Amino acid sequence: MNVILIGFMGSGKTTIGKMLSGAAGYRFTDTDELIELREKRKINDIFATDGEEYFRDLETAVIKEIANTMDRTVISVGGGLPVRDENRTYMKQNAVTIYLRATVDSLCKRLGGDTTRPLLKGDDLRQRIESLMEKRSRIYEEAADFVLDTDSLLPSEVVEKLLEFLKQCDAV
Repeated sequence: MNVILIGFMGSGKTTIGKMLSGAAGYRFTDTDELIELREKRKINDIFATDGEEYFRDLETAVIKEIANTMDRTVISVGGGLPVRDENRTYMKQNAVTIYLRATVDSLCKRLGGDTTRPLLKGDDLRQRIESLMEKRSRIYEEAADFVLDTDSLLPSEVVEKLLEFLKQCDAV
């Protein structure tokens, strides 16, 4: 059994994923990091050179591989990965999916000044986040086996709540 963390950019998937994997005795991987390693370039460069669709194809290839090869791994996925139907199918094959939900206000605070996220480039960060959240939040909720609101929680509290949930699922 794997644990997949989904949510918007800046929701804490990588930070929480690393902490959760240590607490649960699982390995940790991040699909964005895997893509950058394989492509030998940053996601910004992939978007700039080859476009979003090419990047989404890379995400699909990575999640398909993970679904078929990894076990006892906490997997942080890119914010857009769950949007594709086939990716959600791969996610469900061998994993419990957890949505780390954060409000637009929290995301604006966390992502302000971040220049590494191609879909957030431009003038109005709040408008960009709201627009993407409008498209994605329902998908995240439908894909998730568990939804956790993280705004008022410390990372250690998020991990504690996730461990409780995973114990109920016999995943740890």
